[in-house]
Amino acid sequence: MELAPPPVPMNIPVETQLLIGCCYEADQAEIVSRSLDQLRAALPESFHGHLIALAEEIRNSARLLRSLADRSQMHITRVPFMTNYLNVVLPCLSRSLKDIKGYYEDKTVSREMRWRRMYNKMTDEAGGLPLPQRFVLYNHFLVLLKQLLVRSPNFDLNALETLRSRIMRLREQRGLPLPAAQPGTLVRQNLMQLAFVQDPNAHWAEQIFSLPLPSRTGLKHLKASRAFGPFQPWGHLTIPQDSKVLFRRTFDNDAISILVFLSSVDQCPYFLIRTIQNNTPWYSMFGAHELVIEREGSALQLKRWSKTEQCSKLWAVLYFLTWEEMVLFYCTFVALKARNLLTLQVHPHEFQLRREKRLFQAQIIDDSYKHSLIVYEDMPTRGLRLHAAVWEGELRQCPVWTAFVTHQSKTPSWLSRRSRHRVWLKDVQLYVFCNTYRQENMRQNKLGAFEVQFEREEAAKRFKELFISRLSDSESSSENEAAEPST
Repeated sequence: MELAPPPVPMNIPVETQLLIGCCYEADQAEIVSRSLDQLRAALPESFHGHLIALAEEIRNSARLLRSLADRSQMHITRVPFMTNYLNVVLPCLSRSLKDIKGYYEDKTVSREMRWRRMYNKMTDEAGGLPLPQRFVLYNHFLVLLKQLLVRSPNFDLNALETLRSRIMRLREQRGLPLPAAQPGTLVRQNLMQLAFVQDPNAHWAEQIFSLPLPSRTGLKHLKASRAFGPFQPWGHLTIPQDSKVLFRRTFDNDAISILVFLSSVDQCPYFLIRTIQNNTPWYSMFGAHELVIEREGSALQLKRWSKTEQCSKLWAVLYFLTWEEMVLFYCTFVALKARNLLTLQVHPHEFQLRREKRLFQAQIIDDSYKHSLIVYEDMPTRGLRLHAAVWEGELRQCPVWTAFVTHQSKTPSWLSRRSRHRVWLKDVQLYVFCNTYRQENMRQNKLGAFEVQFEREEAAKRFKELFISRLSDSESSSENEAAEPST
């Protein structure tokens, strides 16, 4: 009998059942990976390598399964293309997780013997495929399904069919029956001839979270993120076809996710949040123009207006592991909202991330635009960042770019004044919140340094002095620490 997630009402479409199954198996994968971590802690170090690899691949399975369920909201018309493929992989993955659980819960033998039996027997039953590689196989298959769903130009139908055949053989080796044919649409090569054209004018928000962080400043006093709704079950939200996904962020090991997209109807940004209750995904959606953002400690709070109660209510509380990620999410939200045609007004306090201290501000000429350049210091973490914002007009104070000041600033060569109005910054990475801004125009020099052109000579002087004084303070502090006698 084919393994399946917990029973759901018979009147729910098969696509919905399978996507609920994705969330259920993701939960099981999280439980199994944590149990493997506990098992590893009780075993000698010689066993750790394979256990770490296996647990990490199972965690990847959980992330991919939830991502599939979340992104399916944006591509409902393409979900039938995945139906038969999901029906191939989910029961096989489910059986693997249950088998692993059965081995490590066998208290009749030692922990070492539980691991040895699990690894050796599950490798043998898969024709010699090492146990961690089994989940690499599942994950590669799930990645291809996601590419199929979103019409990625990297999708390879031949690779998908090859992996499907391998999983079918594994099902057969495990004694699982052939999957029942579902009414979903099978993928054919001619359908894949549809133009998978990369958008040459990609939206700036697609790039923000794909860039590596130059530093990671941890936040304290973290709690569980929360979503407050109102919620709808899968498939009940109206999302226009061909809407464009900008980014997806997850919280608390994917217990909550936020997917941001541009509606193909009004070209405005919308925030789709997903949470899990009783192994079932629930969704809520609002436009950026319908939400207000503010910082509270290590969390960002998103609030909505309740028409029935005529008051502001929490929609989500999102806790971030690092200050940098919090800053990027905050600036991205504010920029999306400010540039949104449906936004009536952005309150001035939304342009200012709370608990940041302004150390410097001046006007600069930046890629032929007038911008404000501000140096902010985060009071809880002491993190520094540069922040450029629109100087005047309707978008005044709207973020243009930010850059985190890392340990590189402690070297004398990081900042150099090239003329009365120009300063060069080496090793600085910009996160840009505007489609028209071109930072390469400010790097037209032999070093590729970022050039800051100040409107006033005095501002350039004060900017350099700010960082020189901080460098001197840092050196004095280090010298004092070295001079203190040991106790």
